[in-house]
Amino acid sequence: MTGVPRWRSLLFVPAHSRKYVSSAHARGADGIILDLEDSVPHDMKPEARRQLSESVATVGSQRASVLVRVNRGLRDLATDLDAAIIRGVDALVLPKVESAEWVMEIADAVTELEQKRGIPHGKVRFLAQIESPRAMERLPDIASSHSRMAAMALGPEDFCTAVGGSPEFDLLLAPNLAVLFAARAAGLLPLGFVGSIGEFRDTQKLRQNAIHAHRLGFAGALAIHPAQVNIFNEAFSPGAEEIEWALNIAEAERVAAKNGLGAFVVDGKMVDPPVIRRAHQILALAGKIDHSEGQDLAPLQPAG
Repeated sequence: MTGVPRWRSLLFVPAHSRKYVSSAHARGADGIILDLEDSVPHDMKPEARRQLSESVATVGSQRASVLVRVNRGLRDLATDLDAAIIRGVDALVLPKVESAEWVMEIADAVTELEQKRGIPHGKVRFLAQIESPRAMERLPDIASSHSRMAAMALGPEDFCTAVGGSPEFDLLLAPNLAVLFAARAAGLLPLGFVGSIGEFRDTQKLRQNAIHAHRLGFAGALAIHPAQVNIFNEAFSPGAEEIEWALNIAEAERVAAKNGLGAFVVDGKMVDPPVIRRAHQILALAGKIDHSEGQDLAPLQPAG
């Protein structure tokens, strides 16, 4: 298995639309999700599957990660997997995940297809979408269900519909944090923000939501419109102030280490190992780790 990918932005593209597929690679997203599920009318799904190989090559031409969102129903899912497990696909987006057992069944099918097609075992990772109250009590099991798991995200619209509410902050905060905690505990990438994914025209509100999500601990978000991509890329990247703070911590750490200190003070605040690790993570994401100093962290790259 490859390491955790860096997915600040994952852009959904309806897999049946040649127009959208042809331009998706130029949008600057860390990954493109070729959608076979909600954005594709039922009678267009066969065509979307037939052209999937060509679509994968197109959207992956600029080294973005290539993901495919499959359907939940067994008949559609089986056909989707047969079309999607091909070279060039880095991950599957699994919608409406409610149990670890379902993830493991899909993983077994993917393993069989990888073997038949000469694809390295474990090449295809999973991003699980959590979209129902039933899934909430099973989050730890889902997150640790299989080594193919790479990321988790709350599906805000489906989740709110399932509980009979609307996508507002009060309703979305707790489930988003639950997904965040379960993902981090299992070493997965937590994706999302506390708000509706459909509100793409209010860019100021979207930017505020994304910055807030970054501060909470989320690593990226799913985009349904190209206008969201740059906002997510910026919001989920370390800012200038964060980088300056992390560099100061790293320098103070080097001085402290020479003096045999494991904890020290920077700008009047105590710095100990958890704070140091956070500084290293920020520098890794910013690509500013100095390997000559023996650091073992490195910038995360898109899968593939």
